[in-house]
Amino acid sequence: MTYRVMCSTYRNGELPSAALEFHQHSAVTRMVLEEDAAAMRLPNIRPGNSLGHRVVTRIASTALGITVIRKVGPRIDPTLIRLTGGRLSSVTPFPALLLSHTGAKTGVTRTTPIVYFTDAGRVIVIASNFGAPKNPAWYYNIKANPEVTLLGRGFSGSFLAEEVVGPERDRLFHVAAGASSPYDHYQQSAAARPTAVIAFRPVG
Repeated sequence: MTYRVMCSTYRNGELPSAALEFHQHSAVTRMVLEEDAAAMRLPNIRPGNSLGHRVVTRIASTALGITVIRKVGPRIDPTLIRLTGGRLSSVTPFPALLLSHTGAKTGVTRTTPIVYFTDAGRVIVIASNFGAPKNPAWYYNIKANPEVTLLGRGFSGSFLAEEVVGPERDRLFHVAAGASSPYDHYQQSAAARPTAVIAFRPVG
């Protein structure tokens, strides 16, 4: 539209060099912004209620199941998630991502596989730590260093972590716990520790 209006004021429809340069710069900037927006668009991934979800939930609610997931998941999930683009993990059909975070004390980058869902343009993670009395180690790292990298099904890049509190925290927790999941069981096991809910927003 801008090009046509400007062309009409010049002979032979030619733009002066300054106007043409401005138009081209604007077009390139618009393309970059559109590409960035598309890159940050998150897929709609919600908690599930399938038979597979119920089976994994039952396993993950037992002491033996938790022990196996704690030991096996961190060993095989980074490779599985990278190779399959986030489609497979040790807890499939639950969606799992790779969270790369910086140690609060060591400054060392660590990668943790973790279950998630998406909500309102955010990646949501329930910091249950399998119902342990303390928050998971990665929770303290992202509180100290909130800029992280995520790799999940259909998305990857830099994100900013924020703990969700109040009614919004309760809503998101109930979204996760209301499906087939062990989160209510973990909350009961954690006793006095309220299960933290973390939202990750794309950076940029």
